[in-house]
Amino acid sequence: MARTKATNPKSGEDGRTKRKSTNPKRKSSNSNKGGSGLQYGKNGIGSKAPRKQLGKKPHRYRPGTVALREIRRYQKSTDLLIAKLPFKRLVVELCNDYLQTRDTFGLKHTMEEARFQSSAIMALHEAAEAYLVGLFEDINLCAFHAGRVTIQPKDMQLARRIRGERS
Repeated sequence: MARTKATNPKSGEDGRTKRKSTNPKRKSSNSNKGGSGLQYGKNGIGSKAPRKQLGKKPHRYRPGTVALREIRRYQKSTDLLIAKLPFKRLVVELCNDYLQTRDTFGLKHTMEEARFQSSAIMALHEAAEAYLVGLFEDINLCAFHAGRVTIQPKDMQLARRIRGERS
């Protein structure tokens, strides 16, 4: 009698036993013929899903271009940069706080809210913005002197100390 190869009834045509895979990404050998069965993308092994075609990319300026344009725009204009109403609220709040602290020291003052003429608020507004612009010019010089382009809090402290505003 000739020797023949015994086959398992659960095996396939080639005589190898079929096993159930424990890997959820692995498919059975029948579903993906000729491949390993691993799928990472939609279109097979290692492939990425096609990107949506959005047309042209939106235009972007190089870093610093928009900043220089804004600098030129603000240097040409003479309008105030701080909003008027929040500035007025700040002035009134600071004035009322000052009046309340003076009342605690025994000075007689009625507890009315401080009132300002609009021209007085505008004068304070102009003076505050002029002060801030000059201070930031000095801060910028301190940063350039240190070999930097970005201003830092230590530049503000140095500028105020040189001006004699802070010891």
